[in-house]
Amino acid sequence: MHTNYYFLRQLAPALTERLRGCRVASCFSQEKDELVLGLLSEAGTEYWLKAQLGAGFPALALPEAFHRARQNSVDLLPELLGRTVASVEAWPQDRVLQVNFEEEAATLVFKLYGPRPNAIFRAGPTATPQLFHQRYATDAELRPAAPSSSAGLLAGNAMGKLPPALADLPARFLRELRGYEAAPPERKLRLAAELLAELENPAAYYFIYLDGRTRLSLVPLGEILETLPGPDPVAALRRFIPLALARRALEAERRQLRQLLTRRAEEAGTSAHLASLRLRALAHEAGYRHRADLIMANLHAIAPGAAQLEAIDFYTNEAVVVKLKPLEKPQRTAENLYRKAKNQQIEERQLQARISSREAEAMQALELLEELDARPALHELRNLRAWRKLHALDPAPAAGKAGAELPFKVFEYMQFTILVGRNAQNNDLLTQKYAHKDDLWLHAKDVSGSHVVIRHRSGQAIPEPVIARAAQLAGWYSRRQHDSLCPVTVTPKKFVRKPKGALPGQVLVERERVILVVPGNPFENN
Repeated sequence: MHTNYYFLRQLAPALTERLRGCRVASCFSQEKDELVLGLLSEAGTEYWLKAQLGAGFPALALPEAFHRARQNSVDLLPELLGRTVASVEAWPQDRVLQVNFEEEAATLVFKLYGPRPNAIFRAGPTATPQLFHQRYATDAELRPAAPSSSAGLLAGNAMGKLPPALADLPARFLRELRGYEAAPPERKLRLAAELLAELENPAAYYFIYLDGRTRLSLVPLGEILETLPGPDPVAALRRFIPLALARRALEAERRQLRQLLTRRAEEAGTSAHLASLRLRALAHEAGYRHRADLIMANLHAIAPGAAQLEAIDFYTNEAVVVKLKPLEKPQRTAENLYRKAKNQQIEERQLQARISSREAEAMQALELLEELDARPALHELRNLRAWRKLHALDPAPAAGKAGAELPFKVFEYMQFTILVGRNAQNNDLLTQKYAHKDDLWLHAKDVSGSHVVIRHRSGQAIPEPVIARAAQLAGWYSRRQHDSLCPVTVTPKKFVRKPKGALPGQVLVERERVILVVPGNPFENN
């Protein structure tokens, strides 16, 4: 509320009293979105006015002393220098403060709108406006609205509408602490009139903490951090701005941590839910082992080249149909089904482990979120950072990406990670987006199959046993799955490129070595 009209209307006469007759000695900026005015009185007293014109926290600060940097400082508005302050006024029902100068009726306007703050200097009534933020070109036409009386402001209140100049804090004070919404029209009018009278002559200034932000308020609301008796808006502003700036880092980190913990809880909960759905789907699917048992029990009834087997299910005693491959022996089909059954058991165990771990992660994130809000000590920046370090809550985006589950088949061997693509589009994602240029890239030679990537470890060569395991996976997840030997291309990822217009999964390899391996999944027994 330090930029609200009801505060600025008190600040303006207080500044007029202090600055009338002062001459502008300097006007410069040494930080982004900052405009600093140095003023000198006839007695040689220095006054400083610092306008922070960033969208995140627009404010007017009145430091008692200011030391200009020798470097990274630029002079601004040369026509303003030497002009004498005549008065300071607040625009009616607006978040704008205007400094009037004696010479040529020049003005310097500080527009303190949250999303689009600006400073506008006019060397005279007909002079071309000079804008601090040039991108807000329409500010050149900014003009004050016609003044409104309290009676005029309250005219629409009979319909339950509050004056816009009340902004969020006073309006919230009316609704939450004065019972405004449930009051009849006559009482609504009286409540709003009483609040306006209180805002025009506040008994105190309140520094409050509300909705994760430190704010200046003319009414008691939220958590009151400090109360300054009125009416001295300059003293209130000098105390509030340093306090608010000091607390912004704390509030930003708290918001960041809250978002991080909320996201972790949601992601872990969603992952556990999806794993549960997959586990239930596996439980209701006809098992690979069951179909293999039916084939082996009915080998004598399967004609050569048959596409299906019709048999009686020995568990349900009902007729069932099992699909066969006409060009494959039934024994080989059963063997492949037994292998898939073993892999399905592994997948079920992995899903159960994932559900347990992800549910535990979600619970831990929710508990930390509750602790963040409940512990008063975490309202100090030093304690908050120590707590974040203790729980390894690094809010950096890289940490979130590293912790996310990868959308590929993932295997670990000798502390090296092996990633296997699931389909053509997934191969593209793995090779083009996830793989680093120093990773090792593998693929079954001359046939379609999964891209396989061994992630490099800084300062460590990839051992041959790891390459051999990855090559077996490349052969297994390819058209050469059932060959006795499979040639596999091995090359650093930096020698793999995707030609323009190529289909998903298609790449060109510029350098390669080829090794022969027996296709298989050496991890399926783990």
